[in-house]
Amino acid sequence: MTFDIPALDHALDSALQSKIDNKTKPLGSLGRLEKIAVQVGRIQKTLTPQFANPHMLIFAADHGAAAAGISAYPQDVTWQMVENYLAGSAGANVFARQNGLKLKVIDGGVAHDFSASDKRRVEFIDAKITTTGTRNYLVEAAMSLEQCEQALATGARIAHDAADQGCNVLGVGEMGIGNTASAALITHALTGAPLFDCVGRGTGLDDKGLARKRKLLAQAVARANLAADAGVMKVLAEFGGFEIVMMAGALLGAAERRMTLLIDGFIASASLLASSRIAPNIRDYCIFCHRSVEPGHLAQLRDLGGEPLIDIGMRLGEGTGVSVAYPLVRSALVFVEEMASFESAGVSKAVR
Repeated sequence: MTFDIPALDHALDSALQSKIDNKTKPLGSLGRLEKIAVQVGRIQKTLTPQFANPHMLIFAADHGAAAAGISAYPQDVTWQMVENYLAGSAGANVFARQNGLKLKVIDGGVAHDFSASDKRRVEFIDAKITTTGTRNYLVEAAMSLEQCEQALATGARIAHDAADQGCNVLGVGEMGIGNTASAALITHALTGAPLFDCVGRGTGLDDKGLARKRKLLAQAVARANLAADAGVMKVLAEFGGFEIVMMAGALLGAAERRMTLLIDGFIASASLLASSRIAPNIRDYCIFCHRSVEPGHLAQLRDLGGEPLIDIGMRLGEGTGVSVAYPLVRSALVFVEEMASFESAGVSKAVR
């Protein structure tokens, strides 16, 4: 698949910076907020950037390798947490609701039938690629290239649908027991960072569990035996989860519609890594919301040139880092819109 994501035009940068510098404050005194304001103005091609109908999309799917013991939790937690989202009771719901993000839950391949669920307080999208999740990448590729392309296209379509509903700022999150392992393998394959440095405790493995996880993922790398120049779709098909590939597609689809992309932690950044190999210009549309405790996030941020807004020890996933940081991002636009200028307030400028 190809995605039309142009490089951002910097034609308005000077006017945006001038507008910011004329607010009643010392030059540069709002730090990163000023940079975000310029970036979002650049994305939206306007001197008055505003966010509309912000969305948080949570993609869920199961991983065939989960049964091998790569997580501290059993695979059933995936569908149980989806039910928790649908009931509006998970951390992802609480923070999205607190900060005004519309949350949607997408079933990309959870090994569970949600048709009888009577708890739906949020929008649910059935986009299953399979009813059993991915295959076990310890013994074979997680998915076929055709399934990978289908998942990518599905994520893009869902983002396009959000754009059609007036959304211009999007965050993505995920649920899938075992997906930090999948993200570690993708990060290792795409960045060349040592596998050891990409693998963390995920859902809370103890030292013994972490050692087992590292050993199993090393076996997966040896089994796949990918060439150094293996394409991104091959990497995703070998090691990905349907939720990870759908997130990559959603980010690409959202950037096509000139949305501002709010990037969560380790797993979402694995999706962005993949997206950046498909359309490198996507990086210009991204605001990195938080630094994950997962060690592989460092390799991702180095590759992507990301500078997270907050670093408070979070590692929950589910898009929660986006929702918690979103008020900071909004502050960048609020001050541009509402803060007085020196002229309008009758305040003297600094003498230079």
